[in-house]
Amino acid sequence: MDTIFALASAPGKAGIAIIRISGSAAISVVEKITQSELNGPIPKLRVIYDVDGNFIDQALILTFQAPNSFTGENVAELHLHGSSAVVSSIIDLLNNIKGLRLAEAGEFTRRSLDNGKIDLAQVEGLADLIDAETSAQHKQAAKVFSGALGTKTKEWRQTLIKAAALLVATIDFSDEEVPEEVTSEVETLINKVLTELDKEIVGVQTAERIRAGFEVAIVGAPNLGKSTLLNFLVGREAAITSNIDGTTRDIIEVKFDLRGLPVTILDTAGIRETVDEIEEVGISRALERSSLCDLRIVLSEDGKHPPGLVQRETDIVCIAKDDDGKRGGVSGKTGAGVDDLKHNIWAYFINQTQDVGVATRERHRVSMVDAKHFLKNAVVLLKDGPEYYDVTAEEIRAATHALDSLIGRIGIENVLDEVFSSFCLGK
Repeated sequence: MDTIFALASAPGKAGIAIIRISGSAAISVVEKITQSELNGPIPKLRVIYDVDGNFIDQALILTFQAPNSFTGENVAELHLHGSSAVVSSIIDLLNNIKGLRLAEAGEFTRRSLDNGKIDLAQVEGLADLIDAETSAQHKQAAKVFSGALGTKTKEWRQTLIKAAALLVATIDFSDEEVPEEVTSEVETLINKVLTELDKEIVGVQTAERIRAGFEVAIVGAPNLGKSTLLNFLVGREAAITSNIDGTTRDIIEVKFDLRGLPVTILDTAGIRETVDEIEEVGISRALERSSLCDLRIVLSEDGKHPPGLVQRETDIVCIAKDDDGKRGGVSGKTGAGVDDLKHNIWAYFINQTQDVGVATRERHRVSMVDAKHFLKNAVVLLKDGPEYYDVTAEEIRAATHALDSLIGRIGIENVLDEVFSSFCLGK
């Protein structure tokens, strides 16, 4: 494979910039541009020279001999001074060395996957780890990147292989001293995996929300302080406020970190009867969009839902404009009741996160649902007796095959482009 290189740190002026090189020629290339030998993995301080022997920069050089590197290949890292001019000079220098080329987006991680250093689920975890903005996102991504889903999948696989082996042994060695009736033991093994699959499947939807962010809509009649409340919640003037009814016509979305949870707050048009066509469109959008949110804050003067808004059990209904805090409501003007409101929102979502396991993506859910389908077929066939053990074993193998796709053992080519599309060049 080609030896590749790319800037692995963020572009722009910084204290340090890192250029990563991976491939069979990685270490020899660095020896060439530093005009020195790099013996062993100990970090070394070296001068980097251009083709004419002129000084470019002094850098800390780290080397990793294959297979003991992130990609499984020879890897070298140049820790440079973070000047844009220095980085450009080094990139140009490497680009003109025969056998080297600039890495494609995610190519370092792709090589790590191809060389068996990480599995596909860990690749997804790494992408989420890079994108994490809150502690909940970081915790979830770190769990997947550490290999938790791979470990769990291997446990399921071993359990199912044992179940299939019991059936096959009964078929192939019926004349030997093996148990003739293994239905009970096999069913116990299958049900153990089914129970764990059910738990993981339930948690995927919440895991998706942790990655993308929970959505909370502020709804209510016009001029009840919805925009003012949004501004107070997120700590900045994100929405225009005024005393004129119907100021908000479109939906305003603002992301913020709520005690480690990623939350997007939506400010919506005031809900009322109107003859204004533009306002009517805004109200229609408010009703539709808020119906899709995870939670709604309903501002009201009397503790009731405005006409046209269908009530949901999860709605948090608040008395609006309770500036002095004497009515148990909330005020975006003075902040009265806002801390309690934040706590209630956080408590609702943190309770949802209790269901999250190690599977975090829709792709994971689909694979687990497929495996569950085959295992349920196997349980039904088991009840028909030993004469159906061969068919039952095939259903168990099909379930194992479906689970293998979780970590990229099989059938992953159609998802790789999507998985790697979010990676930068240096990763």
